[in-house]
Amino acid sequence: MTKPNGFEIPDQMRDFAERSVDQAKKAFDDFMSVTQQAVENMEDSASVVRTGTSEVNEKTLSFAEEHMQAAFQFAQQIVKARDLEEMVSLQQTYLKNQMETLGEQARDLSDHANKAAQNVAKAAKKT
Repeated sequence: MTKPNGFEIPDQMRDFAERSVDQAKKAFDDFMSVTQQAVENMEDSASVVRTGTSEVNEKTLSFAEEHMQAAFQFAQQIVKARDLEEMVSLQQTYLKNQMETLGEQARDLSDHANKAAQNVAKAAKKT
C-alpha cells in the first residue's frame, strides 16, 4: 500500500527496527537487573560493616564505662585511706587490676574486630 507522499517503509525494515527495540529493551532490563543486584549486595555488605562497627563501638563504650566506674571506686577508697601506706597499696591494687582489665578488654575487642572483618569478607564474597 502506497502512502500519499509516495514513501512506504518496507516490512523488513519495520521488523528489523522492532527486533532492535526489543533487543535494546532486553539489554536494558538485564543491565538494570544486574545493577539492582549489585546495589543490594553493596547494601548487604554495608549493613554487615555497620553491624560490626556498632558492636565494636558498643564494646568500647562499655569498656570506658567500666574504667570510669573503677576510677570512681578507687577515688572513694583513696579519700578514706588513713595513711600514705594504705594509699600506695590501694594505688598498686588499682593499677594492677586496671592492667589486667585492659589486657582482657584488648583481647575481647580484637576478637570482635576480627569477627566483624570476617563477616564483611563473607558478605563481600557473596557479591
